[in-house]
Amino acid sequence: MPIITYRDALNQALREEMQRDDRVFLMGEEVAVYQGAYKVSKGLLQEFGEMRVVDTPITELGFAGVGVGAAMVGLRPVIEFMTWNFALLAIDQVVNAAAKMLYMSGGQYHMPMVFRGPNGAALQLSAQHSQAFESWLAHIPGLKVVSPGTPYDAKGLLKAAIRDDNPVVFFEGEMMYNHKGEVPDGDYIVPIGKADLKREGADCTLVTYGKSVPLALQVADTMAKDGIQLDVLDLRTIRPLDTEALTTSVRKTNRVVVLEEGWEFCGVGAQIVDYCQRDCFDDLDAPVVRVHQADVPMPYAKNIEKAAKPDLAKTVAAVRKVMYLD
Repeated sequence: MPIITYRDALNQALREEMQRDDRVFLMGEEVAVYQGAYKVSKGLLQEFGEMRVVDTPITELGFAGVGVGAAMVGLRPVIEFMTWNFALLAIDQVVNAAAKMLYMSGGQYHMPMVFRGPNGAALQLSAQHSQAFESWLAHIPGLKVVSPGTPYDAKGLLKAAIRDDNPVVFFEGEMMYNHKGEVPDGDYIVPIGKADLKREGADCTLVTYGKSVPLALQVADTMAKDGIQLDVLDLRTIRPLDTEALTTSVRKTNRVVVLEEGWEFCGVGAQIVDYCQRDCFDDLDAPVVRVHQADVPMPYAKNIEKAAKPDLAKTVAAVRKVMYLD
């Protein structure tokens, strides 16, 4: 099976869906001539032309709104935000228009559109450009929220998102675009709403998603040297949440650690903890522990930035805590 980057996997998904369906088009800042800030749209302008690969001014609210209108008349827009940090300017269109349209129109208007772009901590981009926003959007009914952690999942989930008749918020891990993995040639779909057991173990469930997946697998490798076997459960989709997969894993291991990039307060991990205590309480042998970013704006200084992020040592310590080893 070919080994390609996360970036190229996304590019394949866009190209194949644009070839398959001429209603699909890509729009955003620098997606056409410059071929994307992270080169995800490389070669698409040359293949599909300027009517389907559309450069926009720096007007996130404006082009997100154009995408909503296009979806209302039957097109399938993919809106690229240069980063989700900039997408805050477009949040009214995402939350008040795209998410609500099906409901407020009494089912007359579907919203077959994707909002996508890099999310989460980068490297010394400081407080305004290094943020994880998935918990914000997952809070909104009407949106599906996806966060792939491997090239295979990036391609399959983006194709599924483009084919979905609902608005899908697609969080790509910033700093993951050069991450490599096996991706089959040709068409395949990773279903939205289905978690994936990336590694099987019996001692503790490590729940994660997105850019934290490689770190979780590294934690599992490290703990295996001490004879501790982890179930690494990659949610892949934050909303809808695959509670069946979560329940199955918790009933097997009886211990849970949640690893995420975002802040603790009202984070995705809080939702996982809520689910576990409501539906898996009798299966737990220890309180669920969360590993997350420090509750501060992301620092610029490299050493302080490193201290603010979740890492291998913090996650290993959390697993040891739920197993009462320390």
